Amino acid sequence: MLTIQDTRFSSTCQGLGRREFIRIGGAGLGAMTLPALLAAKQTSSFIQDKAVVLLFLQGGPSHIEFFDPKMEAPPEIRSITGEIQTNTSGITFGSTFPRLASMTERFSILRSYQSKNAGHTYQDVMSARNPFKATMSAIYARVAGTNNSETGIPSNILVKPEAIAPELKLGNNFETGALPGLTSPGSLGQNYRAFDPAGGGDLKDNLQLKIPAGRLTDRRMLLSGLDNIRRFVDTSGMLDGASKFQQQAFDVIAQGVASAFDLEQEDPSTLAAYDTTSKFNMEELNRYGDLRRTSNLLGHQMLLARRLVERGCGFVTVSDCGWDHHANGNSPKNMTAFPAMSRQVDHAVAAFIDDLHARGLQDRVLLIVTGEMGRTPRLNRNGGRDHWGNLTSLLIAGGGTVPGQIIGQSDRQAGEPISTPYEPKHLLGTVLRTFFDLGELRLQSQFPAELIRLVEQTPIISPLFS
Repeated sequence: MLTIQDTRFSSTCQGLGRREFIRIGGAGLGAMTLPALLAAKQTSSFIQDKAVVLLFLQGGPSHIEFFDPKMEAPPEIRSITGEIQTNTSGITFGSTFPRLASMTERFSILRSYQSKNAGHTYQDVMSARNPFKATMSAIYARVAGTNNSETGIPSNILVKPEAIAPELKLGNNFETGALPGLTSPGSLGQNYRAFDPAGGGDLKDNLQLKIPAGRLTDRRMLLSGLDNIRRFVDTSGMLDGASKFQQQAFDVIAQGVASAFDLEQEDPSTLAAYDTTSKFNMEELNRYGDLRRTSNLLGHQMLLARRLVERGCGFVTVSDCGWDHHANGNSPKNMTAFPAMSRQVDHAVAAFIDDLHARGLQDRVLLIVTGEMGRTPRLNRNGGRDHWGNLTSLLIAGGGTVPGQIIGQSDRQAGEPISTPYEPKHLLGTVLRTFFDLGELRLQSQFPAELIRLVEQTPIISPLFS
């Protein structure tokens, strides 16, 4: 742990008590202090200079209204939003994705992906039920370490709407209870669970601002508290005479980590480009039980994800809720929430992809857009769609994958794959291949043999690399 502590701290420092300190956990890298980490030469040739941003659409989005509209099918099957021609000849998307339809050369769509999951069991999908039952983000943190050794930022971060608006009071529903499964470390241990800047996770092993209440409660407290301590150190000369690496470690905390979470540092034009708050009124949708956690902040969640990977976070999971569109009273009839919510996804994802290309990050950052399942081909009596584990869509962009592909094909009703099916294990393998150099990883003795075998033997979505 890095501990910045001094009895000269007083309650006059804007409420900070005498024993307040900042700690960065390095549990995944052994019991080394952050200064030691910065001083040490890291043997990390087995870790590729890549990052993953996973946009997880909680509830299960309809693949038919997303990327496989089936307009030739009967009315009770085909997309309720119609279709739009993409810039790939002969390929259409649901009509609420105009921006993505205009840039298909920058990503690939899997139309033969099946989660094999018909319930809200995020952990099963994100772990592919590997022997550790650990999600892909936790596996990354186990191999790469819980914190980036150069910037101190957590390696595995979960971005909820509350990370953007700490004052936001979204309700609770099944998505709340299922959320821990999205980044679950399984048997790898709780050190590798995602850091939650909204304060909803166990923070002590990743990044913790120690306050009188003993917990980090929101992003504003993180930013203001670090500012207070930074000002104190500047005026007190507390680090005078400290080693080079101690001073560097403090800078990592006080400047690098804190600033990563502060969207106000972005250019106003960038904030505007990502902004999705006008896409729909949250209060109108939050009246429905299955949409209690739906927000119109997805654009800025994706912007925060970009800021985090730029500063060394390897895996960012972005949570977007409200996709359980049964139209059974807990969600509007005839899936009337879908158009607004999907237009937000279209805008946020397109803005993110454009931003990656503008910054030259498109080969370094792998974007994945998915949920835990698809939706039934046939509309139910209320005009909604029910759970369906046999087929869903998957969007993948960047990270060195081959873009501009429509991979796989579904049957006439969009119910089953009629070409090579891909499953969560293939997605897991693709992520592991993105992160790790297998040849180098085999030479490492500090990891369980079973973990090495998992990286070695898990299949990939091969067209993405050919």
